[in-house]
Amino acid sequence: MSETQAAFDAKTKPRGSLGALERVAVRIGALQGVAVPAVPEAAIVVVAADHGVAAEGVSAYPQEVTAQMVANFRAGGAAINVLAREAGARLEVVDAGVGAPTASIARGPAMPRAAAQGHLEAGRAIAARLVADGVGLVGVGEMGIGNTTAAAALVARLLGVDPSGVCGRGTGLDDAGLARKVEVVRRALAANPPADAVGTLAALGGFEIAQLAGVVLGCFDARVPVVLDGFITGAAALAASRIEPASVTATIAGHRSPEPGHALVLGALGLEPLLDLGLRLGEGSGAALALPLVRSALALLNEMASFADAGVTDAGR
Repeated sequence: MSETQAAFDAKTKPRGSLGALERVAVRIGALQGVAVPAVPEAAIVVVAADHGVAAEGVSAYPQEVTAQMVANFRAGGAAINVLAREAGARLEVVDAGVGAPTASIARGPAMPRAAAQGHLEAGRAIAARLVADGVGLVGVGEMGIGNTTAAAALVARLLGVDPSGVCGRGTGLDDAGLARKVEVVRRALAANPPADAVGTLAALGGFEIAQLAGVVLGCFDARVPVVLDGFITGAAALAASRIEPASVTATIAGHRSPEPGHALVLGALGLEPLLDLGLRLGEGSGAALALPLVRSALALLNEMASFADAGVTDAGR
């Protein structure tokens, strides 16, 4: 970290004047163990799955929208397609269980422990494949009707907070819908006793949340930074940090969403978001918008002239 910061301090600018861009570059330098990390190729991974808890009336949209939106992703017509193109990032859409939902967490575990473990390994494999193909920066997103409820239950359990503090309106719940969502999360916590990190992920998470946790772990294994989107990807990163605490060093918060639990997750992970635009779309949209900022931070570190090279007097401030 000190070596990367020293490299930035030698550039033709006042010390620390690039703010969060410098902090991002320093974080990546520490992760990779190099003073000046290269500007990486980027990819966005969007993992989709259905949730049995959707049957409890916790979403403003019907469950068939998950499959419809995945088809939209693959046809190139969704917001994430546009943003990925603008960011110059390849887009990978992964079906982790569309049309084959988990069990309802309000009635018992979402999935067996072995299934959660399998999805974690599948996520690790996605990261390993991307890295082997030359990707050095990964953004993550998700799609799954009902997944803010699963994420809220997971975060409530992992952080030991009341469901009312982590449940938001998701894709647009009214007051009655929000109250019902809080009650469903309370039922889920009562139906699933505390367990270790993998057991908690199996009980309260979802197929896509488990795979995203695996992507975070796989990126950490490869020392590749992973840019998080909103609340659901944050919940996945939180679960990953309970499996491998050091994995948090690979994570960068793309943005902060209006979901009340997201700020709690970012605080628990010790992350400051790069953007705060009121986004609540998901799909990896916030991560996609942040990718150019991360690449720009590293480009500045690689390409900006130093005081010595430019013949500019360094005031040391």
